[in-house]
Amino acid sequence: MQNRISSFSPIINRNSKILILGSIPGVKSLEKQQYYGHPQNKFWRIIFQLFNEGFTEDYEERVAVLKKHRIALWDVIDSCERKGSLDSEIKNEEANQVEELLENYPNITAIFCNGGKSYKSLQKLLGKNFRIPIYLLPSTSPLHTISFKRKFEDWKKILDHL
Repeated sequence: MQNRISSFSPIINRNSKILILGSIPGVKSLEKQQYYGHPQNKFWRIIFQLFNEGFTEDYEERVAVLKKHRIALWDVIDSCERKGSLDSEIKNEEANQVEELLENYPNITAIFCNGGKSYKSLQKLLGKNFRIPIYLLPSTSPLHTISFKRKFEDWKKILDHL
């Protein structure tokens, strides 16, 4: 049997306007106890470039940039069994209480899923015609091999909702 892993608490506050959902943290993120902790993951570079912020490795400053720009961050999966970091290896998943989070933070007007696994899991959880829009964005994972430029162009969609 594989080890059970768990997601982190959400990064959110009353000013949050959009919610970005991943699937569940990978090995490096779990080791660092940071969202998108793998150095090759493009999440933080995309966020900083979208808002013309000076890039930093400091996690507290990264979180502050999300909050400054009214972005909440969490995962669809609360816990699962998984060997390694691949979403395709996820087994026996338990969902986070996403709908409850949205009820508690009514300012959230759109959800953006970082990759296909989070999108599919969220649709199973909330249904296809949920009351606020749900968008699929290309995964920022280094395993999703489309160019940074293409990922960045697709991720610009979040600016329309802020």
